[in-house]
Amino acid sequence: MKITITLPRLVGMILSTLLVITSSFIFSVAPAAAETYTVKMGADNGQLQFVPPTLTVKPGDTVKWEMNKVGPHNAVFDTSAVPGGDAALATKLSKSKLMFTAGESYESTIPSDAPAGTYTYFCQPHRGAGMVGKIVVEG
Repeated sequence: MKITITLPRLVGMILSTLLVITSSFIFSVAPAAAETYTVKMGADNGQLQFVPPTLTVKPGDTVKWEMNKVGPHNAVFDTSAVPGGDAALATKLSKSKLMFTAGESYESTIPSDAPAGTYTYFCQPHRGAGMVGKIVVEG
């Protein structure tokens, strides 16, 4: 039995094969995974500071604030120091309730539509002592 392949059919088979190969790459690429970062509230040496004092993240990432030393602490975002002055976003990211126990924590996820820029936050009881941190959201 003789099989005859015409030129249009050969071109169609080649194009179909290329389409299958190309689409398999497109669908197999995993989206970038969101990260979770930890910020200690109170340094290991007892100083009233956030560690690290500045953290760079991307929209969709999560920041975990963990009570470390010399409490109580919280993390409140300054509405006047949030890109665009978005008070609702500042409130959403904040945790005004004080934490007292080492290891106690809470998490805030940076919304996927959060504007790029620097977000300043502080510990209410220790703001005057300089306990201020920054989250830099990359665009």
